[in-house]
Amino acid sequence: MTTVFDFNSEWREKLVQRFISYVKIFSTSDPASEKTPSTDVQWDIARYIKNELEQLGLSHVRMDDKGYIFAEIPSNISQDVPCIGFLAHYDTSPDFSGNNVNPQIFENYQGENLLLNKSTGFTLSPKKFESLKKHIGETIITTDGTTLLGADDKAGIAEIVTAAEYLLAHPEIEHGKIMIGFNPDEEIGRGAHHFNVKDFGADWAYTMDGSEVGELEYENFNAAGAVLHFHGLSVHPGYAFGKMKNAALLAAEFAHSMPANETPATTREFEGFFHLMHIEANITDAKLEYIIRDHDAQKYHARKTYLVEKVEEFNKKHGENTVEISIQEQYRNMKEQFEGKLHIIRLAEEAMNSLGIEPDIKAIRGGTDGAQLSFMGLPCPNIFAGGLNFHGPYEYVPVENMIKAVQVIIEISRKLPAFHQNKKD
Repeated sequence: MTTVFDFNSEWREKLVQRFISYVKIFSTSDPASEKTPSTDVQWDIARYIKNELEQLGLSHVRMDDKGYIFAEIPSNISQDVPCIGFLAHYDTSPDFSGNNVNPQIFENYQGENLLLNKSTGFTLSPKKFESLKKHIGETIITTDGTTLLGADDKAGIAEIVTAAEYLLAHPEIEHGKIMIGFNPDEEIGRGAHHFNVKDFGADWAYTMDGSEVGELEYENFNAAGAVLHFHGLSVHPGYAFGKMKNAALLAAEFAHSMPANETPATTREFEGFFHLMHIEANITDAKLEYIIRDHDAQKYHARKTYLVEKVEEFNKKHGENTVEISIQEQYRNMKEQFEGKLHIIRLAEEAMNSLGIEPDIKAIRGGTDGAQLSFMGLPCPNIFAGGLNFHGPYEYVPVENMIKAVQVIIEISRKLPAFHQNKKD
C-alpha cells in the first residue's frame, strides 16, 4: 500500500505551482469592514479555488454567500469510520501589503543571505532569522521584499488541495469520507463566524495553519480586542492656556502608562500581553487599538478588567468621558474542548511518527479558526503548514515543509480506519 507522498515526481511541481498561483491573488482582509468576506478581493481567490476543486473532481463542491467553500472526498471503504476534515483560510493579514505578491524560488539553499530585492538591497539573513539554518539543501520560496508572501495560509490550502488530488488519483490508499473547507477573514478573527458546522459534517477536523514542521497544537490564547477613543478640545494654540485638551497627547500618555514588560516583544511561551496595534490621533480625536492575549482564563479576564480600570482612573484625572473603551471577545482557549477527545491528537501524532516527523505539541501564541470551531462543536487542533516569519516581507516557506504537510494529511486519512477500529477494541 502506498504510504508516502511521492515528492520526487510531478506532484512536487504541482504543489509549488498551486501555491504560487494562490499567493499571486490579492486577498487581504480588512478589520474595519463589517461584511463577509470583509474585502471584495477575497471573492477572487474563493472563486478560483472552488473552480479548481470542481475541475479536480471532488464531490459536492459548494460555496455559500459568505465565501465558505466545502468539498468532499468520498470514502473508498465499507467500514464505518468518523468523517474528518482539513481546513485553511484564504485571506492574508492586513499587517503588511499582500498586493502584487512576487514570489521567488531559491533552489538548494546553502545558508547564505538571500537577496530578495536588488533595487533596495532587501535581504533575508540566517543571522537575523536562525530558522533558515534548519533548511540547508532545501528549496525556499520567499517574497521580493515589498509584500508578505501569503503562506499563512495559502500554503495550507495548497497542501490540502494537493493531498485531495493525490488521494483521488490513488484509490489504493483506503480512507473514510474526508471533508475539506476554506474560509475568509481568519486574520481578523472572524474566520469561523459564519462556518456552518452542520453542513460541513465532519466529526472533527484539523486546521493546516501552523508554522514549522511537527507543530501540533490544541491550546491557544484567549483573545479580545479593545478600542479606546480619546476626546480632546481644540483651541487656537495662541490662546490655549488652560483650555486645550490635546487628544493625541492624551492617547500617548495612556499608551506610555501601559506595562512595558507585557508586550509581544517582551513575553514568550505562556505569558500574556497587551499589544498596541494601531494609533490614529489629532488634537480633537484619537484612537488606540489593542489586542489582549493570555492562555490562562483567569489572567485573561484580569487583563480586561485592568484595562477598564485604567480607563476609569484616566477619566478621573482628565475629566469624565475623556476616554471611552469598547472590548470585543475574539476567541477562547480550545484546550478545554479536548477533554475526553485526545484521540484526535493521538491520530495526528501517530501519522507524524510514521513519517519520521517528531510531533512538537505546544500552545499557540495566537489563535486559529479551530479555536472558535472547537467551541462550535467541531474539535479542531492545528497542524503545521510550513511557513515562517508570517505577516511581513521576511515571510518564507521551504517546499520540503509543504511536502511534509501533504504527507501528514494523507497519512492521517490513511491511518484513520485502523486507528478507529483499535480505539473501539
